[in-house]
Amino acid sequence: MTDTDALPDRGSDGHGRKDRARGNVFSRLALFIRQVVAELRKVIWPTRKELIAYTTVVVIFVVIMAAIIAALDFVFARGVLFVFG
Repeated sequence: MTDTDALPDRGSDGHGRKDRARGNVFSRLALFIRQVVAELRKVIWPTRKELIAYTTVVVIFVVIMAAIIAALDFVFARGVLFVFG
């Protein structure tokens, strides 16, 4: 946890968190990168087996949805050709 994570929204002087986070661009950028790295360390990464399973499910779902859309497109195109000749 970084030192700004534990800060309350309002300090004893009544100023918000943004007032304390002021600094030059490079210090704010460094703080942002430290916070991103800290959050990425909390991530539970999937195993290779889980990743393959999730990817397979997504690919199958996308193929099924593409087939449904293609079938509907074909049906509506035939319907328009039938009606308007």
